[in-house]
Amino acid sequence: MSFRDLRNFTEMMRALGYPRHISMENFRTPNFGLVSEVLLWLVKRYEPQTDIPSDVETEQDRVFFIKAIAQFMATKAHIKLNTKKLYQADGYAVKELLKITSVLYNAMKTKGMEGSKIGEEDISKFKFDLGSKIADLKAARQLASEITSKGASLYDLLGKEVELREMRTEAIGRPLEINETEKVMRVAIKEILVQVQKTKDLLNNVASDEANLEAKIEKRKLELERNRKRLQTLQSVRPAFMDEYEKIEEELQKQYDIYLEKFRNLTYLEQQLEDHHRMEQERFEEAENTLRLMQNKLKEEEKRLLKSGSNDGSDIDIQDDDESNSELEERRLSKPRTAMEVLMQGRPGKRVMGTMQGGDSDDDVSPDLLPMAALEDQALNS
Repeated sequence: MSFRDLRNFTEMMRALGYPRHISMENFRTPNFGLVSEVLLWLVKRYEPQTDIPSDVETEQDRVFFIKAIAQFMATKAHIKLNTKKLYQADGYAVKELLKITSVLYNAMKTKGMEGSKIGEEDISKFKFDLGSKIADLKAARQLASEITSKGASLYDLLGKEVELREMRTEAIGRPLEINETEKVMRVAIKEILVQVQKTKDLLNNVASDEANLEAKIEKRKLELERNRKRLQTLQSVRPAFMDEYEKIEEELQKQYDIYLEKFRNLTYLEQQLEDHHRMEQERFEEAENTLRLMQNKLKEEEKRLLKSGSNDGSDIDIQDDDESNSELEERRLSKPRTAMEVLMQGRPGKRVMGTMQGGDSDDDVSPDLLPMAALEDQALNS
Protein backbone atom coordinates (compact mmCIF):
# COMPACT_ATOMS: atom_id res chain seq x y z
CA MET A 1 0.00 0.00 0.00
CA SER A 2 1.34 3.44 -0.92
CA PHE A 3 0.12 6.98 -0.49
CA ARG A 4 0.01 7.45 -4.26
CA ASP A 5 -2.31 4.45 -4.75
CA LEU A 6 -4.70 5.69 -2.07
CA ARG A 7 -4.72 9.18 -3.54
CA ASN A 8 -5.35 7.94 -7.09
CA PHE A 9 -8.12 5.61 -5.87
CA THR A 10 -9.96 8.35 -3.97
CA GLU A 11 -9.67 10.79 -6.87
CA MET A 12 -10.90 8.22 -9.42
CA MET A 13 -13.88 7.25 -7.23
CA ARG A 14 -14.76 10.92 -6.79
CA ALA A 15 -14.54 11.46 -10.57
CA LEU A 16 -16.69 8.39 -11.27
CA GLY A 17 -19.41 9.81 -9.01
CA TYR A 18 -19.25 7.54 -5.96
CA PRO A 19 -21.79 9.00 -3.50
CA ARG A 20 -19.82 8.31 -0.33
CA HIS A 21 -16.70 10.20 0.71
CA ILE A 22 -13.66 7.90 0.91
CA SER A 23 -10.88 8.98 3.22
CA MET A 24 -7.29 7.77 3.11
CA GLU A 25 -7.67 6.57 6.70
CA ASN A 26 -10.44 4.11 5.81
CA PHE A 27 -7.95 1.46 4.69
CA ARG A 28 -5.47 1.68 7.57
CA THR A 29 -7.36 -1.19 9.21
CA PRO A 30 -9.42 -3.97 7.55
CA ASN A 31 -12.78 -2.57 6.45
CA PHE A 32 -14.65 -5.29 4.56
CA GLY A 33 -17.94 -3.40 4.59
CA LEU A 34 -16.50 -0.49 2.63
CA VAL A 35 -14.64 -2.79 0.22
CA SER A 36 -17.80 -4.84 -0.51
CA GLU A 37 -19.83 -1.67 -1.03
CA VAL A 38 -17.23 -0.24 -3.43
CA LEU A 39 -16.96 -3.53 -5.35
CA LEU A 40 -20.73 -3.82 -5.73
CA TRP A 41 -20.96 -0.19 -6.89
CA LEU A 42 -18.17 -0.68 -9.46
CA VAL A 43 -19.78 -3.85 -10.82
CA LYS A 44 -23.16 -2.10 -11.10
CA ARG A 45 -21.42 0.78 -12.84
CA TYR A 46 -19.79 -1.62 -15.31
CA GLU A 47 -22.90 -3.80 -15.90
CA PRO A 48 -26.17 -2.40 -14.46
CA GLN A 49 -28.14 -5.60 -15.20
CA THR A 50 -25.84 -7.89 -13.23
CA ASP A 51 -27.19 -9.73 -10.18
CA ILE A 52 -24.64 -10.36 -7.41
CA PRO A 53 -25.77 -11.08 -3.81
CA SER A 54 -24.76 -8.31 -1.42
CA ASP A 55 -25.05 -10.33 1.80
CA VAL A 56 -21.66 -10.31 3.62
CA GLU A 57 -22.69 -11.02 7.21
CA THR A 58 -21.15 -14.46 7.58
CA GLU A 59 -17.76 -15.73 6.51
CA GLN A 60 -19.18 -17.99 3.81
CA ASP A 61 -21.19 -15.10 2.38
CA ARG A 62 -18.06 -12.95 2.20
CA VAL A 63 -16.08 -15.68 0.45
CA PHE A 64 -18.91 -16.27 -2.03
CA PHE A 65 -19.20 -12.52 -2.66
CA ILE A 66 -15.46 -12.12 -3.39
CA LYS A 67 -15.46 -15.15 -5.70
CA ALA A 68 -18.52 -13.88 -7.59
CA ILE A 69 -16.94 -10.45 -8.10
CA ALA A 70 -13.63 -11.94 -9.28
CA GLN A 71 -15.37 -14.33 -11.67
CA PHE A 72 -17.57 -11.56 -13.08
CA MET A 73 -14.64 -9.20 -13.74
CA ALA A 74 -12.58 -12.03 -15.27
CA THR A 75 -15.33 -13.04 -17.72
CA LYS A 76 -16.78 -9.63 -18.56
CA ALA A 77 -13.83 -7.21 -18.33
CA HIS A 78 -10.87 -9.67 -18.55
CA ILE A 79 -9.50 -8.28 -15.27
CA LYS A 80 -7.73 -10.75 -12.96
CA LEU A 81 -8.21 -9.92 -9.27
CA ASN A 82 -6.34 -11.31 -6.26
CA THR A 83 -9.10 -12.68 -4.01
CA LYS A 84 -6.83 -12.97 -0.96
CA LYS A 85 -5.92 -9.28 -1.04
CA LEU A 86 -9.55 -8.32 -1.59
CA TYR A 87 -10.59 -10.43 1.41
CA GLN A 88 -7.99 -8.65 3.58
CA ALA A 89 -9.92 -5.40 2.97
CA ASP A 90 -6.94 -3.20 3.87
CA GLY A 91 -4.39 -1.21 1.91
CA TYR A 92 -3.47 -4.20 -0.23
CA ALA A 93 -7.06 -4.35 -1.50
CA VAL A 94 -6.70 -0.81 -2.89
CA LYS A 95 -4.29 -2.08 -5.58
CA GLU A 96 -6.92 -4.61 -6.71
CA LEU A 97 -9.68 -1.99 -6.66
CA LEU A 98 -7.50 0.29 -8.80
CA LYS A 99 -7.59 -2.30 -11.59
CA ILE A 100 -11.36 -1.81 -11.94
CA THR A 101 -11.50 1.93 -11.27
CA SER A 102 -8.72 2.65 -13.78
CA VAL A 103 -10.67 0.89 -16.55
CA LEU A 104 -13.86 2.81 -15.77
CA TYR A 105 -11.95 6.09 -15.36
CA ASN A 106 -10.16 5.71 -18.70
CA ALA A 107 -13.46 4.84 -20.39
CA MET A 108 -15.03 7.96 -18.90
CA LYS A 109 -12.13 10.11 -20.13
CA THR A 110 -12.34 8.60 -23.62
CA LYS A 111 -16.09 9.18 -23.74
CA GLY A 112 -15.58 12.77 -22.62
CA MET A 113 -13.06 13.38 -25.43
CA GLU A 114 -15.43 11.92 -28.02
CA GLY A 115 -18.34 13.91 -26.64
CA SER A 116 -16.43 17.16 -27.20
CA LYS A 117 -16.18 16.38 -30.94
CA ILE A 118 -19.71 15.09 -31.53
CA GLY A 119 -22.83 17.05 -30.62
CA GLU A 120 -25.38 15.82 -28.15
CA GLU A 121 -28.05 15.60 -30.86
CA ASP A 122 -25.95 13.27 -33.01
CA ILE A 123 -25.25 11.07 -30.00
CA SER A 124 -28.95 10.79 -29.13
CA LYS A 125 -29.74 9.68 -32.69
CA PHE A 126 -27.43 6.67 -32.60
CA LYS A 127 -27.91 5.77 -28.94
CA PHE A 128 -29.88 2.54 -28.59
CA ASP A 129 -29.74 -0.71 -26.71
CA LEU A 130 -28.90 -3.57 -29.07
CA GLY A 131 -29.80 -6.26 -26.51
CA SER A 132 -33.41 -5.11 -26.27
CA LYS A 133 -33.83 -5.19 -30.06
CA ILE A 134 -32.83 -8.83 -30.57
CA ALA A 135 -36.26 -10.19 -29.55
CA ASP A 136 -38.00 -7.66 -31.82
CA LEU A 137 -35.74 -8.70 -34.69
CA LYS A 138 -36.69 -12.37 -34.28
CA ALA A 139 -40.41 -11.51 -34.13
CA ALA A 140 -40.10 -9.36 -37.26
CA ARG A 141 -38.43 -12.19 -39.18
CA GLN A 142 -41.18 -14.63 -38.15
CA LEU A 143 -43.92 -12.20 -39.15
CA ALA A 144 -42.24 -11.60 -42.51
CA SER A 145 -42.21 -15.34 -43.27
CA GLU A 146 -45.88 -15.68 -42.21
CA ILE A 147 -46.90 -12.72 -44.35
CA THR A 148 -45.16 -14.27 -47.36
CA SER A 149 -46.89 -17.65 -46.93
CA LYS A 150 -50.31 -16.10 -46.27
CA GLY A 151 -49.93 -13.84 -49.29
CA ALA A 152 -49.13 -16.80 -51.52
CA SER A 153 -52.15 -18.79 -50.29
CA LEU A 154 -54.40 -15.74 -50.66
CA TYR A 155 -53.20 -15.27 -54.22
CA ASP A 156 -54.04 -18.90 -55.03
CA LEU A 157 -57.52 -18.59 -53.49
CA LEU A 158 -58.25 -15.39 -55.39
CA GLY A 159 -57.27 -17.19 -58.56
CA LYS A 160 -60.01 -19.79 -57.89
CA GLU A 161 -62.62 -17.16 -57.08
CA VAL A 162 -64.25 -17.38 -60.54
CA GLU A 163 -65.01 -21.09 -60.26
CA LEU A 164 -66.04 -20.81 -56.63
CA ARG A 165 -68.42 -17.95 -57.43
CA GLU A 166 -70.23 -20.06 -60.02
CA MET A 167 -70.50 -23.02 -57.63
CA ARG A 168 -71.75 -20.77 -54.84
CA THR A 169 -74.40 -19.18 -57.08
CA GLU A 170 -75.56 -22.58 -58.28
CA ALA A 171 -75.86 -23.92 -54.71
CA ILE A 172 -77.83 -20.89 -53.58
CA GLY A 173 -80.23 -21.04 -56.54
CA ARG A 174 -80.95 -24.77 -56.13
CA PRO A 175 -84.16 -25.52 -54.09
CA LEU A 176 -83.78 -27.41 -50.81
CA GLU A 177 -84.79 -31.10 -50.65
CA ILE A 178 -86.45 -32.02 -47.35
CA ASN A 179 -85.56 -35.74 -47.49
CA GLU A 180 -81.88 -35.11 -47.97
CA THR A 181 -81.89 -32.50 -45.25
CA GLU A 182 -83.60 -34.92 -42.89
CA LYS A 183 -81.02 -37.61 -43.60
CA VAL A 184 -78.16 -35.24 -42.94
CA MET A 185 -79.75 -34.12 -39.67
CA ARG A 186 -80.23 -37.72 -38.52
CA VAL A 187 -76.62 -38.58 -39.29
CA ALA A 188 -75.48 -35.51 -37.35
CA ILE A 189 -77.68 -36.45 -34.38
CA LYS A 190 -76.24 -39.97 -34.31
CA GLU A 191 -72.71 -38.63 -34.33
CA ILE A 192 -73.54 -36.29 -31.48
CA LEU A 193 -75.09 -39.15 -29.48
CA VAL A 194 -71.97 -41.24 -30.01
CA GLN A 195 -69.81 -38.37 -28.77
CA VAL A 196 -72.05 -37.93 -25.71
CA GLN A 197 -71.72 -41.63 -24.88
CA LYS A 198 -67.95 -41.42 -25.18
CA THR A 199 -67.93 -38.43 -22.87
CA LYS A 200 -70.03 -40.32 -20.28
CA ASP A 201 -67.65 -43.27 -20.44
CA LEU A 202 -64.72 -40.92 -19.90
CA LEU A 203 -66.49 -39.38 -16.89
CA ASN A 204 -67.06 -42.82 -15.40
CA ASN A 205 -63.41 -43.66 -15.93
CA VAL A 206 -62.46 -40.39 -14.29
CA ALA A 207 -64.57 -41.27 -11.24
CA SER A 208 -62.89 -44.65 -10.90
CA ASP A 209 -59.47 -43.04 -11.40
CA GLU A 210 -60.34 -40.47 -8.75
CA ALA A 211 -61.20 -43.23 -6.26
CA ASN A 212 -57.92 -44.98 -7.01
CA LEU A 213 -55.99 -41.75 -6.58
CA GLU A 214 -57.69 -41.03 -3.26
CA ALA A 215 -56.73 -44.49 -2.03
CA LYS A 216 -53.13 -43.93 -3.10
CA ILE A 217 -53.08 -40.50 -1.43
CA GLU A 218 -54.37 -41.97 1.80
CA LYS A 219 -51.70 -44.65 1.67
CA ARG A 220 -49.00 -42.04 1.08
CA LYS A 221 -50.28 -40.00 4.02
CA LEU A 222 -49.95 -43.01 6.31
CA GLU A 223 -46.40 -43.64 5.08
CA LEU A 224 -45.56 -39.96 5.57
CA GLU A 225 -46.87 -40.03 9.13
CA ARG A 226 -44.79 -43.13 9.94
CA ASN A 227 -41.67 -41.56 8.44
CA ARG A 228 -42.28 -38.34 10.37
CA LYS A 229 -42.52 -40.23 13.66
CA ARG A 230 -39.35 -42.13 12.80
CA LEU A 231 -37.57 -38.85 12.03
CA GLN A 232 -38.61 -37.39 15.37
CA THR A 233 -37.29 -40.49 17.10
CA LEU A 234 -33.94 -40.21 15.29
CA GLN A 235 -33.68 -36.49 16.07
CA SER A 236 -34.29 -37.08 19.76
CA VAL A 237 -31.36 -39.53 19.89
CA ARG A 238 -27.97 -37.80 19.99
CA PRO A 239 -25.30 -39.58 17.91
CA ALA A 240 -22.30 -41.03 19.73
CA PHE A 241 -19.76 -39.11 17.65
CA MET A 242 -21.47 -35.70 17.97
CA ASP A 243 -19.33 -34.57 20.94
CA GLU A 244 -16.15 -35.44 19.09
CA TYR A 245 -17.43 -33.66 15.99
CA GLU A 246 -18.15 -30.45 17.93
CA LYS A 247 -14.75 -30.62 19.60
CA ILE A 248 -12.98 -31.05 16.25
CA GLU A 249 -15.03 -28.20 14.81
CA GLU A 250 -13.94 -25.86 17.62
CA GLU A 251 -10.32 -26.92 17.14
CA LEU A 252 -10.62 -26.26 13.41
CA GLN A 253 -11.95 -22.76 14.10
CA LYS A 254 -9.01 -22.06 16.41
CA GLN A 255 -6.52 -23.32 13.83
CA TYR A 256 -8.14 -21.15 11.20
CA ASP A 257 -7.83 -18.07 13.43
CA ILE A 258 -4.16 -18.90 14.02
CA TYR A 259 -3.68 -19.29 10.27
CA LEU A 260 -5.23 -15.87 9.61
CA GLU A 261 -3.02 -14.22 12.22
CA LYS A 262 0.14 -15.86 10.87
CA PHE A 263 -0.78 -14.97 7.31
CA ARG A 264 -1.20 -11.31 8.21
CA ASN A 265 2.05 -11.32 10.16
CA LEU A 266 3.83 -12.96 7.23
CA THR A 267 2.51 -10.36 4.83
CA TYR A 268 3.62 -7.56 7.13
CA LEU A 269 7.09 -9.05 7.63
CA GLU A 270 7.56 -9.53 3.90
CA GLN A 271 6.76 -5.87 3.37
CA GLN A 272 9.21 -4.86 6.10
CA LEU A 273 11.88 -7.09 4.55
CA GLU A 274 11.39 -5.48 1.16
CA ASP A 275 11.72 -2.01 2.73
CA HIS A 276 14.89 -3.09 4.56
CA HIS A 277 16.46 -4.48 1.37
CA ARG A 278 15.62 -1.31 -0.50
CA MET A 279 17.18 0.89 2.19
CA GLU A 280 20.32 -1.26 2.25
CA GLN A 281 20.59 -1.06 -1.53
CA GLU A 282 20.22 2.74 -1.47
CA ARG A 283 22.82 3.00 1.30
CA PHE A 284 25.23 0.78 -0.65
CA GLU A 285 24.80 2.82 -3.84
CA GLU A 286 25.31 6.05 -1.90
CA ALA A 287 28.57 4.71 -0.44
CA GLU A 288 29.78 3.64 -3.89
CA ASN A 289 29.02 7.07 -5.33
CA THR A 290 30.86 8.76 -2.46
CA LEU A 291 33.93 6.57 -2.95
CA ARG A 292 33.90 7.21 -6.69
CA LEU A 293 33.72 10.98 -6.15
CA MET A 294 36.57 10.86 -3.63
CA GLN A 295 38.73 8.86 -6.04
CA ASN A 296 38.13 11.37 -8.82
CA LYS A 297 38.94 14.29 -6.51
CA LEU A 298 42.17 12.62 -5.32
CA LYS A 299 43.27 11.95 -8.91
CA GLU A 300 42.60 15.55 -9.94
CA GLU A 301 44.42 16.90 -6.87
CA GLU A 302 47.39 14.62 -7.55
CA LYS A 303 47.59 15.73 -11.19
CA ARG A 304 47.40 19.38 -10.18
CA LEU A 305 50.13 18.98 -7.55
CA LEU A 306 52.41 17.10 -9.96
CA LYS A 307 51.90 19.75 -12.63
CA SER A 308 52.62 22.62 -10.23
CA GLY A 309 55.67 20.77 -8.86
CA SER A 310 57.13 20.30 -12.37
CA ASN A 311 56.72 24.00 -13.19
CA ASP A 312 58.43 25.21 -10.00
CA GLY A 313 61.32 22.68 -10.12
CA SER A 314 63.40 24.76 -12.58
CA ASP A 315 63.42 27.92 -10.41
CA ILE A 316 64.31 26.56 -6.96
CA ASP A 317 67.29 24.66 -5.61
CA ILE A 318 67.58 21.09 -4.38
CA GLN A 319 66.81 22.00 -0.76
CA ASP A 320 63.59 23.74 -1.70
CA ASP A 321 62.72 20.79 -3.91
CA ASP A 322 63.09 18.44 -0.96
CA GLU A 323 60.94 20.69 1.18
CA SER A 324 58.24 20.80 -1.50
CA ASN A 325 58.35 17.03 -1.83
CA SER A 326 57.85 16.66 1.92
CA GLU A 327 54.93 19.09 1.82
CA LEU A 328 53.47 17.16 -1.11
CA GLU A 329 53.71 13.92 0.84
CA GLU A 330 51.99 15.57 3.81
CA ARG A 331 49.16 16.77 1.56
CA ARG A 332 48.76 13.30 0.09
CA LEU A 333 48.53 11.83 3.54
CA SER A 334 46.07 14.45 4.72
CA LYS A 335 43.71 13.97 1.74
CA PRO A 336 42.80 10.33 2.49
CA ARG A 337 42.15 11.31 6.10
CA THR A 338 39.74 14.02 4.95
CA ALA A 339 38.05 11.56 2.59
CA MET A 340 37.85 9.07 5.44
CA GLU A 341 36.17 11.66 7.68
CA VAL A 342 33.66 12.63 4.96
CA LEU A 343 32.81 8.98 4.28
CA MET A 344 32.30 8.25 7.98
CA GLN A 345 30.11 11.35 8.35
CA GLY A 346 27.96 10.20 5.39
CA ARG A 347 27.11 6.97 7.21
CA PRO A 348 25.32 8.06 10.40
CA GLY A 349 23.83 4.62 10.97
CA LYS A 350 27.25 3.07 11.75
CA ARG A 351 28.70 3.26 15.27
CA VAL A 352 32.36 2.53 16.10
CA MET A 353 32.81 0.29 19.09
CA GLY A 354 36.14 -0.60 20.71
CA THR A 355 38.49 -0.24 23.67
CA MET A 356 41.63 1.73 24.47
CA GLN A 357 43.82 -1.31 23.87
CA GLY A 358 45.32 -2.00 20.49
CA GLY A 359 44.56 -5.01 18.33
CA ASP A 360 46.60 -8.17 18.23
CA SER A 361 48.00 -7.38 14.78
CA ASP A 362 47.91 -4.80 12.03
CA ASP A 363 45.56 -6.99 9.98
CA ASP A 364 42.60 -6.43 12.37
CA VAL A 365 40.72 -3.93 10.23
CA SER A 366 36.97 -3.34 10.34
CA PRO A 367 35.11 -4.64 7.26
CA ASP A 368 33.49 -1.21 6.83
CA LEU A 369 36.97 0.45 6.55
CA LEU A 370 38.40 -1.95 3.96
CA PRO A 371 37.33 0.13 0.90
CA MET A 372 38.80 3.29 2.49
CA ALA A 373 42.06 1.52 3.41
CA ALA A 374 42.43 0.34 -0.17
CA LEU A 375 41.81 3.92 -1.34
CA GLU A 376 44.57 5.26 0.96
CA ASP A 377 47.06 2.64 -0.30
CA GLN A 378 46.28 3.60 -3.88
CA ALA A 379 46.78 7.29 -3.13
CA LEU A 380 50.15 6.65 -1.40
CA ASN A 381 51.41 4.36 -4.19
CA SER A 382 50.52 6.89 -6.85
